[in-house]
Amino acid sequence: MADKKRSIARTVAHAAGWQVFKRGAKMLPFGGTLVVAALVGSDIRRKGLVKGVVNSGLDAIPILGLVKNGVELFTGDFIPDKPDNGSKKPKKVKK
Repeated sequence: MADKKRSIARTVAHAAGWQVFKRGAKMLPFGGTLVVAALVGSDIRRKGLVKGVVNSGLDAIPILGLVKNGVELFTGDFIPDKPDNGSKKPKKVKK
């Protein structure tokens, strides 16, 4: 029964595990810089151009990124995400 759908709790646990993994990987002193470079696009999408680049730049600095991500695990993001308008698709305008 491979077609069985995931439960909501399992899906949430999977997503939370991925977030913890990304934060942990960014904490590695020099390997974390490579992870940050790979994830800079997602930061820019979530936070906007300037905030995303600043956030990724801080994460890429070895000791500062370690401290920043360690604190963010408990307090949340220092640089907030841009507001979500709730829609992924552009709205069609009827004429």
